[in-house]
Amino acid sequence: MSEKEAMQAIVFDDFGGPEVLVARETARPEVRLHDLLVRNVSIGVNRADLSHRKGAYGRAFFGDSDIMGLEIAGTVVEVGPKVEGFSVGDRVMGIVGGGAYAEFSRIDYRMAMHVPESLGLVEAGAVAEVFVTAHEALFHLGRLQAGESVLIHAAAGGVGSAAVQLAHAAGARVFATAGGDKHVPVKGFGADEVIDYRTEDFQTAVAQKTGGKGVDVVVDFIGAPYLESNVRSLAVGGRMVVVGLLGGSEGAALPMDAVLYRHLQIIGTVMKSRTPEVKQAMTRRFAQRWLEALATGAIRPVVDSTFPLSDAAQAHRRMESGQSVGKVLLLPEPFAN
Repeated sequence: MSEKEAMQAIVFDDFGGPEVLVARETARPEVRLHDLLVRNVSIGVNRADLSHRKGAYGRAFFGDSDIMGLEIAGTVVEVGPKVEGFSVGDRVMGIVGGGAYAEFSRIDYRMAMHVPESLGLVEAGAVAEVFVTAHEALFHLGRLQAGESVLIHAAAGGVGSAAVQLAHAAGARVFATAGGDKHVPVKGFGADEVIDYRTEDFQTAVAQKTGGKGVDVVVDFIGAPYLESNVRSLAVGGRMVVVGLLGGSEGAALPMDAVLYRHLQIIGTVMKSRTPEVKQAMTRRFAQRWLEALATGAIRPVVDSTFPLSDAAQAHRRMESGQSVGKVLLLPEPFAN
């Protein structure tokens, strides 16, 4: 292939640990009717990528590409014939259906957002996946309102740190769980009460701090180990939105008495496997409500660390270490430190 058609991408031949990820020259994606071709400046690393690498989806490709990765920010270099509202040279960020771990990615323009002038393209790579997911969980599904209270688990992570910021900006009282070494940054994101999940029982802490009432919304990433305590931490009419299963899905005890007599709702959501139309709607909902706040700095992407694209294995190790606060990013070599 010619130099113009080639690009560096991260691939893997077998499922396994971070070491299976290797840099290889491959062809640039072809632009379809509704696509933007983006020269990537920043690529978000997500937990779905770790699951993908380990074989959780049963195949190397997912959706749009044989290349992994779901989130990009960069500059448009080509537009499809049916694209509206975007031009070559525009700075964009958004969610792709695969193919992010590369120098160039294609993105359906209906999944793309213009990057505010006040935001750098490196930081923009830490926006789309986590903030769209957080908005969906808190407001579209959890129906969180100003003056209500919310418990957000894993609050130092990518989605967690975004959710704390959005809930705070919306006027909610924010309870958050995080390791003791991460309490200062989590409070900086806007949490009113931070609970150390290693040394405190969050159900007891929530009960004490709410006078036994509980919280209106719980956003959970842990799954089975937290289920009973989450449900018993909800106020009458409360909503729990399950976004992840970091602690597994088996052996959970659901207290049906609380669900029934307290009129509770339990809702699950995942972005990766949703249809393009659903993802587009999720992106629009976030953009309409929050892009201005992103432009003014009222909410901000949280970047833990950056790695050259060719060092994707080390980026995965960083995320798996449990030490990160916010997003881990990959930067194609021209933009790497």
